[in-house]
Amino acid sequence: MIKAFIFDLDGVIVDTAKYHFIAWNELAKQFGFEITVHQNEQLKGVSRVKSLDLILEWGNIHLDQAQKDLLLVQKNKTYLEFINTLSKSDILPGIVDVLNYLKSKKIAIALGSASKNAVPILEKLEIDALFDAIIDGNVVEKAKPNPEVFLKAADKLGVMPEYCVVIEDAKAGVEAANSAEMMSIGIGSKAVLNDANYVLEDTAKLSKNFIDTLLKN
Repeated sequence: MIKAFIFDLDGVIVDTAKYHFIAWNELAKQFGFEITVHQNEQLKGVSRVKSLDLILEWGNIHLDQAQKDLLLVQKNKTYLEFINTLSKSDILPGIVDVLNYLKSKKIAIALGSASKNAVPILEKLEIDALFDAIIDGNVVEKAKPNPEVFLKAADKLGVMPEYCVVIEDAKAGVEAANSAEMMSIGIGSKAVLNDANYVLEDTAKLSKNFIDTLLKN
């Protein structure tokens, strides 16, 4: 029996992934290279620290921790400049309807995201009140594909992992959901998210009918 849905943030509720891409690319350009679209896929759902380590590895750049810390602050500042422009109109298609439908069905809802800016983003989108639990990068130590974020969300909701459904757009997120023994629904490319239990082309396909089918089965 499905008792809870856990949503990722970037690429599922709002398309902030493009802002991460721009901000990371601005940083990489300082070292004379740019991040490819393929490389950016590897950054989705991954913590800020791990993302920076990957980018420095791609550029064969070696820095001490103090220098890394400065770059992390710089990247976040660039990202937040974009985030400050968000509004309800930026919520991805169908998401508000799904959240309200789950509420009407008395299904618990949580956010499970690596983002440390999750709460202010949800507040700008004016949907923070729809979530029963918010687990973000400020309260988890291990990044996806480690299942910690989803297990903490289930625990906060008081729901066993096997009764949870995870909505993700990143390969690392799908792997984390599967490791937590939760049902995984990927939003995006089947080629990238082939390990998910279900893959939907976009959030518009996350319809009430689809939700009803899951609940009945």
